[in-house]
Amino acid sequence: MRSRARIGGHSIHPMLVVFPLGLLGTAVIFDILYLITDRTGYQIAAAYTIAAGIIGGLVAAVFGVADLSGVPAGSRAKRVGVVHGALNVLSLALFAASWLQRVGAGNWKPHAGALICSFAGIVVAAISGWLGGELVERYGLGVREDANVDAPGAVSRKPSRAENQRFANR
Repeated sequence: MRSRARIGGHSIHPMLVVFPLGLLGTAVIFDILYLITDRTGYQIAAAYTIAAGIIGGLVAAVFGVADLSGVPAGSRAKRVGVVHGALNVLSLALFAASWLQRVGAGNWKPHAGALICSFAGIVVAAISGWLGGELVERYGLGVREDANVDAPGAVSRKPSRAENQRFANR
């Protein structure tokens, strides 16, 4: 199943997700460096990379939604895609909350709540990224014309609809 949003023969969404993941992950590294060194440059860098990561995430989401709209309803891939998207929204919301707390402090200083939000946000983003990998690697979305939207998932022990159908025809 080919991606609905393509450029030069390649899916746009996977090209774009590296930016928010990289930026938001870097923001967490800056937060850790700030906690270790207490240098204000790290807290400012974290705030700016969070802002850029949120913007990048919103842009990537537009193309992700376009791709998800082409996945057949009721398929495993659709369910995984919906969870993937919801987790991305949660991650961006956590980072936005972290950013707003920093702005509210007036000096970009990340207080405990801002740090908790950014650390939780990167964990959620990592889980969602793994699910995005499932969509491409296991189901073949965006990369194979013969994508198997009901292939067994890595965490699923249930047979797919296709497997159930083969068993019923015996």
